[in-house]
Amino acid sequence: MAKKAVLLLNLGSPASTSIPDVRDYLREFLMDERVIDKGFIARWIIVNCLILPTRPKNTAAAYDRIWTEEGSPLITMSKRVRQLVDDELDFPVYLGMRYGQPAIPAVVDQMLADGVEELFSIPLYPHYAASSYETAVVRLDEVILEKGNKLKVTHMQPFYEDLDYIEALVETAKEDLARDYDHLLISFHGIPIRHLRKADPSGAHCQMVENCCETPHPCQKTCYRYHSLKTAWRFVKSAGIPDDKWSVSFQSRLGREPWMEPYTDQEIERLAKEGKKKLLVICPAFVTDCLETLEEISMEGKEIFLEQGGQTFHQIPCLNDHPKWINLLANRSRQWADV
Repeated sequence: MAKKAVLLLNLGSPASTSIPDVRDYLREFLMDERVIDKGFIARWIIVNCLILPTRPKNTAAAYDRIWTEEGSPLITMSKRVRQLVDDELDFPVYLGMRYGQPAIPAVVDQMLADGVEELFSIPLYPHYAASSYETAVVRLDEVILEKGNKLKVTHMQPFYEDLDYIEALVETAKEDLARDYDHLLISFHGIPIRHLRKADPSGAHCQMVENCCETPHPCQKTCYRYHSLKTAWRFVKSAGIPDDKWSVSFQSRLGREPWMEPYTDQEIERLAKEGKKKLLVICPAFVTDCLETLEEISMEGKEIFLEQGGQTFHQIPCLNDHPKWINLLANRSRQWADV
């Protein structure tokens, strides 16, 4: 019988909060053609001449605000999740990062050395986007091919409307939703509008048809906005949140081109100015708390809200190591192994 294994894939993190380490990480991340989808020369100029001379200092300071004695919160929690899932299975679980360490090539080398023949990869992205799910899958496939194509790999598909994922989100949020709150903001990582349109092969539906995400179309299979809204709709229905107490926004925009709207920072400010005093924020696109949740939302977002007249602000934790999330990962792995 072929030896089987699971590989959890996440984004990654700098090795430390030093400016050189952050610069190296940003260079690897931003030079990915699926993140900045320009030709190589244009991308190189944007990254090396416009972004890297200044951004690493600010990003390093942001990482420094969330760094722990154990290191990167994302890496630390990802290692814990790997161990917990491994404890549930009778075949090994590995962990790889698209950028930084543990790097995908090194992890593939280790799996081959361990005699793994069949692999179930789980990109830890609920929603499809070229700059997240797709780049992780493509890079893994490239590495496997480069190393002799000795691994038979199956990729878990985006799970944005998986009922177990929705249930895990609801369970994670249950205690916070029991609080007295005025509004729940569901904040997803944003992507450029141009990326949305590129994911529509027809070129005639996404952002071209009124209420495009509510009108069935084949392009929704790879539409990040549709996936995000579907998660939000299922979550609020399952959690029993009234229609007038929640809204959706998109965070982490980079550069000057239009990104998905409304922007989270502007929504936080708007809600405070409208008189909302108690705000909850949940970030379903991230399964592990990281820079975008711990610093951008919990710190920067809170500061905006309080400065504009809000009174209490709370970010609901990501799935992290919640038992229902661990069960989902273990159960999907067993289902694959039993086929």
